[in-house]
Amino acid sequence: MFIQTETTPNPSTLKFLPGRPVMASGTLDIRGAEGARQSPLAEALFALDGVSGVFFGSDFISVTNAGADWQELKPTVLGAIMEHFMSGAPLLNEDAVAAAPDADGVEFFAESDAETVAAIKQLIESHVRPAVAGDGGDIKFRGFRDGTVFLALKGSCSGCPSSTATLKRGIQNLLQHYVPDVRAVEQI
Repeated sequence: MFIQTETTPNPSTLKFLPGRPVMASGTLDIRGAEGARQSPLAEALFALDGVSGVFFGSDFISVTNAGADWQELKPTVLGAIMEHFMSGAPLLNEDAVAAAPDADGVEFFAESDAETVAAIKQLIESHVRPAVAGDGGDIKFRGFRDGTVFLALKGSCSGCPSSTATLKRGIQNLLQHYVPDVRAVEQI
């Protein structure tokens, strides 16, 4: 098994591509050892000294380190990922499967804004999410109020030094261009 790695805009996070599907649907962002109990792979990764976050995407795993040296941590992360996939164990424990895909937030917006929200969501799905996934993360629509779009950043995008620039210069400009009701974009 060959696992590719890619850097992300977040220097604390590396993206690991095992060459096979990771999540069948949705994504899963795990930010601590307590949350790792839902996945044998996440438990193995959090058992490594220095791992502070694990994000499962459709075909990648982003791992965030808590200040450890990637030169030392990367081989052990690769070993844990390889061992997991070679074992044939499921990614998620049986009780976690039903809750995993996108069970992480409630959307809010006025019923009168439903058409605007539909346009915003379509743009995020078609233009923004693929680019963010390419950087080892995910983005979710969370709400729309008084011209402001509220988004949640996950994976390598959460805490990334360039996330503010991505939100303000990239996503905000895109949404304002296509949806005149959008005045601002904020991270939740």
